[in-house]
Amino acid sequence: MRRRRPAPPCGRARTNAGKGRKHGKAAEAAPEEKAGSGGGRGRVLVARLDDAGDVLLAGPATRAVRTLAGELVFLAGPNGRAAAELLPGVDRVIEWRAPWIDHSPAPVSNPQVADLVARVKGVDEALILTSFHQSALPLALLLRLAGVRRISAISDDSPGALLDVRHVVDETLDVPEAERMLAVARAAGFELAPGDDGKLAVRRPLPDIGPEIGHLLGVGAAADERAYVVVHPGTSAPARTWPAERCRQAVRELVDDGHRVVVTGTERDLTAYVAGDVAADLGGGTTLAELAAVLERASVLVAGNTGPAHLAAAVGTPVVSLFAPVVPAARWAPYGVPTVLLGDQQAPCRGSRARTCPVAGHPCLSMVTSEQVVKAVRELAQ
Repeated sequence: MRRRRPAPPCGRARTNAGKGRKHGKAAEAAPEEKAGSGGGRGRVLVARLDDAGDVLLAGPATRAVRTLAGELVFLAGPNGRAAAELLPGVDRVIEWRAPWIDHSPAPVSNPQVADLVARVKGVDEALILTSFHQSALPLALLLRLAGVRRISAISDDSPGALLDVRHVVDETLDVPEAERMLAVARAAGFELAPGDDGKLAVRRPLPDIGPEIGHLLGVGAAADERAYVVVHPGTSAPARTWPAERCRQAVRELVDDGHRVVVTGTERDLTAYVAGDVAADLGGGTTLAELAAVLERASVLVAGNTGPAHLAAAVGTPVVSLFAPVVPAARWAPYGVPTVLLGDQQAPCRGSRARTCPVAGHPCLSMVTSEQVVKAVRELAQ
């Protein structure tokens, strides 16, 4: 079924005027350290501390901030750093593992906290971007300790002196994550530049991978534009993964249907199994920027709810989304590109946020057939 957009969020901003001044003035950056000359809001930090796909969805909000920031610093977790480096408008990336967000957190320690506080000294303002199940307040506290004067975020909990702009939204409405984060930027006084369509995007130019792909596919010196289908079998969570044998079968049927197929991913055993002897296997062979270039040349991506689906959206490639309903598709389906959504969105795991499937047999995705995938690829590739 095709993804439908929900109504926009009912959001409102609450401004705690002047509260930021109680927490000290941020250290002034030396002139040579500041990027740009017209940024009236100084050095602004945008934080999104989870995975690559979440960071890519923060792109529109980040570009809005960049219209007024003298320098834009992005604070990302280890899983999101490479995506942050691809976002247009980002001047510098700080990597830090947040113990309240990371999937395998280490114990909180004084050196860990002191490290972040030291690294964000000199930031004038911050925008904390979170999912509906995350709290912005732990990071807000650390940013206050670093002397950040103005902090904006969504918060259901009363923030006291931790936030200057508290954006409150109706979380019963499933709003696309990119729009939800852009609403925070707007509440903080940042707007997209005229002509910016608000879609996902990546920094240009991307690496030239044409000759390599062409060699793998046997089509000469460079692959033709939109010459192949990409299948990305892996995800960061088993609950979001289509069975490997079903994926392998789909690759064979796509080839039988006349498509060249490229298989991508970081798990080489998985990509080799899925590609078999009929598809080009790029498993473990690309950086995130190179993967973006591979996806840009593809006619369609077939993938689960994982970072490469959002990367495909950022380069304008349609997606067959094998979407497990452990999180709402209305929030996290590929944004701004033609998409066919496959998977039982009413399955018992719906809304559980489970990383391992809680239902025997993984029915929400195991019910999807290779024939359905081939049909969806045909539809999007036309």
